[in-house]
Amino acid sequence: MLPNPYGTSVGLEDAKKAAAPAIAEARRNNWLMAVAVVDPAGNLVYFEKMDGTQTGSVAVAVAKARSAALFKRATKTFQDTLAGGGEGLRVLKLENAVPVEGGVPLIIDGKIVGAIGLSGGTSAQDGQCAQAGANVLS
Repeated sequence: MLPNPYGTSVGLEDAKKAAAPAIAEARRNNWLMAVAVVDPAGNLVYFEKMDGTQTGSVAVAVAKARSAALFKRATKTFQDTLAGGGEGLRVLKLENAVPVEGGVPLIIDGKIVGAIGLSGGTSAQDGQCAQAGANVLS
């Protein structure tokens, strides 16, 4: 199955619309998160960091979003491939591929308009929040 094609870049309002449920999911679970939304080229469109979030999560959230946009797939795909070992270890040599769950493409009308990335919790928690944000646009 071919990945979705790229579409017009996510606008600021849709970026905020995606970030809001991601942050809401984090708050509901008492997780401190940073959220980044990027365009299809991986350029930052919107960023938000909850008070008290570890500072390292700023760069990680952006990197996860960028990875999901550039490779047209959730970063969990890279995480799962790497965990398989063997040939999956090649993922480590892919520039800008982040093998940690939490980056998800944003899809509108079947086209990738950008991606959302979250960091601050466990990989699964980051992924749960990112998916909550991505779901609002698809």
